[in-house]
Amino acid sequence: MTSAPLATRLRNPSGPLFFPVTAYGRDGSVDLDVYRAHVRRGVEAGAAAVFACCGTGEFHALLPEEFEACVRAAAEAAGGRVPVVAGAGYGTALAARYAGLARDAGADGLLALPPYLVAAGQQGLLRHYREVAAATELPVIVYQRDNAVFTPRTVVELARTDGIIGFKDGLGDLDLMQRVVSAVRTEAPGDFLYFNGLPTAEQTQLAYRALGITLYSSAVFCFVPEIALAFHRALRDGDETTAHRLLDGFYRPFVELRAQGRGYAVALVKAGVRLRGFDVGEVRPPLHEPSEDHVKQLARVIERGYALLAEGA
Repeated sequence: MTSAPLATRLRNPSGPLFFPVTAYGRDGSVDLDVYRAHVRRGVEAGAAAVFACCGTGEFHALLPEEFEACVRAAAEAAGGRVPVVAGAGYGTALAARYAGLARDAGADGLLALPPYLVAAGQQGLLRHYREVAAATELPVIVYQRDNAVFTPRTVVELARTDGIIGFKDGLGDLDLMQRVVSAVRTEAPGDFLYFNGLPTAEQTQLAYRALGITLYSSAVFCFVPEIALAFHRALRDGDETTAHRLLDGFYRPFVELRAQGRGYAVALVKAGVRLRGFDVGEVRPPLHEPSEDHVKQLARVIERGYALLAEGA
C-alpha cells in the first residue's frame, strides 16, 4: 500500500488500467458482492489501477447512491493496493456532487466525463472543468470525447489548473493530440499525464506511443486479463512480434465485432465477462445486449486469443 500522489502511482503502471463493469443482479439492482469480487479479481490479476463507474461501468445508468456504493465497494476490494479513480459527469453542479460522493467513498481521483448533452465552446468547457477541480481535493483527469473536444490552447490552460493532472483522449485525432502534447510541453511543462481512452485502446496504442502517450485504458482486461497483460508487457518490452500477433489475431477481430452494434463497447465487454463465468448481469437501457450470434462470435474470438498466448509461450 502507498499514499503516493495519484499521478505518481499512474505514471509508470505495472499493468493495464482496469475499467470494471458494474454488476447487476437478476432483479436489475446493483450486486455489490459480485462487483467487489470482479474488482478484486482484476487487482489480483495485475491491474495497476481501477477506474470505477466510468464508461465501461455504465456511469450514465447509475443513481447517485448506487454510484457511491460501487465506488466504496471498489475501494474496499482494491484495499489500497492500487488507486481507485471514479467517474464524474453531467452538468457542473452534478459533477461536483459526484466528486464529493467519490471522495466520501474512498476514491483516489476522478475521471471527469463530458458534460451532459450540450455542445459548449472552449471558454465554457474550461470553466466547467476548472469548477469541478475547484470543488474537490481529488486529482482530476479530463476525458476528451463526443461533445467535449479541446483545442491545444485549452488543454494548456487545463494543465495549468490546480487539481487537474491529466488528459484522456477518446476522440482519436492523432494530429490534434500531437499538437496538444507539443503545446503543453512548450507552454506548461511538467508531469501532465496523457491517456489513450479509445474503445479497445490496445488497437491504437502503438500509434499513441509514437506521440509519447504510454497510458491506456483496457476494457478487455475485464474478461481476458491474461491477454491484456501479455499485450501490456509486449509494449513495455518492445516485443513487436507478440504485440502484432495479438493485434492481428485477437484485438482486430474483437474491434470488428464490437463495430456490429451500437453500445457494444460496453455490452460486448459485459458479455465477455459472463462468458468467462462471472455473472455480472445485463446492461441497463438505453444500451442493449449483443445478439446470440455475436456472443457466439465473441466466444470464438476469446478462444483464439488464448490459443495465441499458448503459441507464444
